[in-house]
Amino acid sequence: MVAYRIELADLRAHQFRVTLTVQEPAAEQALSLPVWIPGSYLIREFARHLSCMQAWQGRRPLVLEQVDKARWIARCAGRAALRVSYLVYAFDTSVRAAFLDTRRGFFNGTSLCLRVEGRHSDEHRLEFARLPKGWQVATAMTPAAPVRPGKPSYHSADYDELVDHPFELGRFWHDSFSARGVRHEFVVAGAFPGFDGDRLLADARRICETQIAFWHGPRNNSRPPFKRYLFALNAREDGHGGLEHRASTALLAARRDLPRADMQALSDGYVNLLGLISHEYFHAWNVKRLKPKEFASLDYARENYTRMLWFFEGVTSYYDDLMLRRAGLIDAPRYLALLAKSVNAVRTTPGRRVQSVADSSFDAWIKYYRADENTGNATVSYYAKGALVALVLDLRLRQHHSSLDDVMRELWRCGSAQAIDENDLAQALQALSGRSFQRDLTSWVHGTQELPLESLLQPMGITIDEGAAGLAPSLGLRLSEGPVTGVQVKAVLADSAAARAGISAGDELLAVDGWRIRKLDDALQWTSQQQPFELMLVRDQRVQSLTVRPDARSPLRRTVRLSLHEGAGREALAKRRAWLGQ
Repeated sequence: MVAYRIELADLRAHQFRVTLTVQEPAAEQALSLPVWIPGSYLIREFARHLSCMQAWQGRRPLVLEQVDKARWIARCAGRAALRVSYLVYAFDTSVRAAFLDTRRGFFNGTSLCLRVEGRHSDEHRLEFARLPKGWQVATAMTPAAPVRPGKPSYHSADYDELVDHPFELGRFWHDSFSARGVRHEFVVAGAFPGFDGDRLLADARRICETQIAFWHGPRNNSRPPFKRYLFALNAREDGHGGLEHRASTALLAARRDLPRADMQALSDGYVNLLGLISHEYFHAWNVKRLKPKEFASLDYARENYTRMLWFFEGVTSYYDDLMLRRAGLIDAPRYLALLAKSVNAVRTTPGRRVQSVADSSFDAWIKYYRADENTGNATVSYYAKGALVALVLDLRLRQHHSSLDDVMRELWRCGSAQAIDENDLAQALQALSGRSFQRDLTSWVHGTQELPLESLLQPMGITIDEGAAGLAPSLGLRLSEGPVTGVQVKAVLADSAAARAGISAGDELLAVDGWRIRKLDDALQWTSQQQPFELMLVRDQRVQSLTVRPDARSPLRRTVRLSLHEGAGREALAKRRAWLGQ
């Protein structure tokens, strides 16, 4: 057995102390800490937060030799248990690492738990030392009988399971509900007093029941692939994100996005939060169990490449908001507004013509999480475009009396206990539609051609209109707050009016036609989006002027809107209801 004892060593200094005990260690026992966490595809170097490492066998101290950035060797004598103690600095408020202060603790095992090489298939046990008064522990890991009274303990079958269960510590709101006979727990840390927990719980339940029915059918005896599930939400002033695990998810949301007792209509922030909950829950099937073949056996010491993230993240992104619609939490017009937002995000990304979603998936390790001012010109998001690829696959399948729903269930039926690749997807598409999708996959997934959205949406009774974009996006500018005027250029899109004028990322915009501006749209009080104008800006402390000539032919000047075609025929209405739900 491999055992970990977790102490909250210093709340104010944000330090955990971990004591690892290895029974019957090897003569040269190697220990390593993961460099990444599954579900977040970036080398994060968690070992940089470890310090004060010491090792013993019995009372005899051992030398720990560090052999690379995240690996150590303990040279042991005999079979006496090896103990290793170390501190972990924990001040990362994201869902990917570890955090500790006087109010709250949180960690993923990839940040705290050294991997005992050669013993990763052994049973692993985790025990807490004394917790502050009133603090609780929330996790989906299986509880174990405590070795010492009052010390919460948990066990896992192996290391993979150990690091796939995050822990939330502290004083938090908690409640639960049952979906298909399975207990779902919800904890919220950091919420404003009086937030509407009953509303959050009820809406989460509808999402879960809808997704379980999606994967397993309407029969009540069909159960999800876990015995219980935990939503652990950390509410902060700002933030948004989630990370999926096999029987839980860690969520981050802005406090203002939580539901309030006096909330009449659904706020955009709350809908965004419900979409996040839906997204991460869908991952319990799509990526945690139905996974890329390259993820069948994870290597925690290096990048694990796949060209299938467009499917596992993109398809999940397609279904997250669609499940809100099918659960009856949002109406069809609101769903179409969310879908139009995704369409506009992709069509205003020049990188869609440069990079395929398959290449975007492969390059996630060096590009997606390291966005800069040129990211939109050179890359495309496998989340955003992947969701649109899922959309066109779904609509194309519905022309052949099938659907992406059927494909996902078929893949689950055949591959839930094993990993899949694109060939498995292509075979499922052909089996359920009666036609080959190879040309479509080549074009949409491995190519950079535009997706046939309009021709596929119209038969569903969806009207596609175009409206005018704001001044900044129509010029190809992405802006942020500046230190002086409040208007600073974050990025300039390729082949745009701003790029042709010579505007650069980092420029701070001062005035248009000699008039000072506090936001670029101020200029519309005296000019129009069709007229050239003189732009005064600051670059590297130097003031200069540029002439900007708007391009009337640029697609950036228009934004897509989707709406229900009220005059749609009976066939289109039937197709639309089958797609969006009643």
